[in-house]
Amino acid sequence: MFVTLTNRATAAVVTTKVGFSWTTLFFGFFPALFRSDYKWALIIIAIELLTGTFTFGGGTFFTCLVFSFLYNRLYINDLLAKGYEPANETARDILRANNFAV
Repeated sequence: MFVTLTNRATAAVVTTKVGFSWTTLFFGFFPALFRSDYKWALIIIAIELLTGTFTFGGGTFFTCLVFSFLYNRLYINDLLAKGYEPANETARDILRANNFAV
């Protein structure tokens, strides 16, 4: 399920997925990096490095698994905090159904 968010101040439009992030599960911090979400990219890579170092790489999968459930919610919350709004009523309804403060 995807939602489109718009920022009236900058006229930027972002379409993002709500829910589980398969790309984060398989590619770790790269989806955050490609979305220019540098804060979460650095946080994810730091945690991957910490857990992977002490578990010979096994902790990296666990970190990716945890963030695959969390990352899209974190990304949407950051966009909403930056002034993005749902582009239409359908997007607003989807966000409300997933417990976002819209």
